[in-house]
Amino acid sequence: MNSNFRTAMLPGSFDPPTLGHVDIIERSARLYDRLYVVIADNVHKSYLFTPEERLSMLKEILREHENIEVVTHSGLVVDFAKTHKVGVMVRGVRALADFGYEFELAMTNKQLYPGLEVLFLPTSPKYFLLRSSAIKEMAAFGADISSMVPPLVAEIMKQRLKRGAK
Repeated sequence: MNSNFRTAMLPGSFDPPTLGHVDIIERSARLYDRLYVVIADNVHKSYLFTPEERLSMLKEILREHENIEVVTHSGLVVDFAKTHKVGVMVRGVRALADFGYEFELAMTNKQLYPGLEVLFLPTSPKYFLLRSSAIKEMAAFGADISSMVPPLVAEIMKQRLKRGAK
């Protein structure tokens, strides 16, 4: 397998994209020539936003970064990595609990695709407490989430939740 170690991927659900996600994406993009942001489309999970909506939001948020390509993928992330000759998977970690889960996942992915390296990138301290699930819950109760998500996402969530409340 011909992996390119100047090409990386950062997979996730990004439901919704948070400022913590954007921080990890932008920091990763500085390390690699090309970065794929791979939006998971897992039919067994329920999402607030469709894969297409998450794709649209992230493309708009990241539009100024020429080396970032945002895509959706519904299979195993290692299959995406193989197909696109990705050499590194970046995973953001917030705390020890994240690391334990991510480490096990990395070992599983390494068995499936030995040519893929995994880089754990710690979250910036100011985004340490951001979790998409908590943000969705706070937004549902009308909390101000503008310090947690990009302005575009805050507006879309506000409209989505307003429609849902009717």
